[in-house]
Amino acid sequence: MARKEKLDLLGVSAFCESLGMMVKAGIPVSEAIGLMRQKEEGNGLLEENIASMEKSLEEGNTLQTAMEKTGVFPDYAMAMVKTGESTGKLEDVLFQLSDYYRKQDQIQQKIRSTLIYPAAMLAMIVVVLLVMLKAVLPAFSGVYQTLTGSLSASSYRYIEYAYLFCRIALCVMIAILVIGLVLYLMYRGNGKKQVEALLSKNRICRTILEDLSLYRFTSAYEVFLASGEMQDEALLDGMKMADYPPVEEKLKECSRKMEEGNGFARSANDVGLYEPIYGRMLIPGEKSGDIESVLKRLASLLSDNVIHQTDRLMNTVEPLLSGVLMITIGMALLSVMLPLIGIMNSIG
Repeated sequence: MARKEKLDLLGVSAFCESLGMMVKAGIPVSEAIGLMRQKEEGNGLLEENIASMEKSLEEGNTLQTAMEKTGVFPDYAMAMVKTGESTGKLEDVLFQLSDYYRKQDQIQQKIRSTLIYPAAMLAMIVVVLLVMLKAVLPAFSGVYQTLTGSLSASSYRYIEYAYLFCRIALCVMIAILVIGLVLYLMYRGNGKKQVEALLSKNRICRTILEDLSLYRFTSAYEVFLASGEMQDEALLDGMKMADYPPVEEKLKECSRKMEEGNGFARSANDVGLYEPIYGRMLIPGEKSGDIESVLKRLASLLSDNVIHQTDRLMNTVEPLLSGVLMITIGMALLSVMLPLIGIMNSIG
């Protein structure tokens, strides 16, 4: 059976925000969904499932159950809604979910652009090399062979080096593209952990993966706390969102320390869950009873850092690939121009 298409992140954010505003205005959830159905008439994925949600709510089901029956909402959103309904804080949870998925979309767009640009540059280099090998170099070779009779026996052997250089560069670029495609397919399939382990060998990539994981956990943990859960329960529920083994291990150690009677702030600092500059924010927040606002600020800082590190990675890759492209073209053109300079000097 084919897996049902999921609602995109901005769609989830818009749904939660719209529903949250109606709930805040005092409109019952079932009526709010009905109003959304009238407003969202169309052929989109959300519009196709609003009617079934309204019917499910009229049958006496909870909002979480109605969302689950559609099969288009993320598991995290449904878990948060369930918690909000059980604790009477559905309005707050909906607004927090809207903000969470909006930021998630921003981060994903930034990471996607970081991946697309190198792939486009590599493809461009491959095209340029193919043009050099199939059109430019043969044209020069024909001219020089007409003038000298044999490239290998003349001083114009540089062009043979150009052929060799372009062939080697082409093989390397194609190999990089193939490896990148294989890693992408692995990441989209069942090899996500293996790809992340490979990327973690690079310091910038490791920082991005860690901060992204911590952002997901911190946002979830803050929402669970705001929904009325105890710290230890919220930690276990939020841990499911981390989805990155190194961070998950630290969270497990943090959970063990909390079982010994320590608070989250102290436990997180002891295991080095956050960078010291971030971790120190938690202790005064926990002591003042305002840890939720600190966690929200911390999640915002982590998301900003992910975007910053992604830009940094882009700023490293962009000049590197541009340099490869310019060097490749420059070396090939230099190899075919040197014989021309020799001919001009002999004529002069």
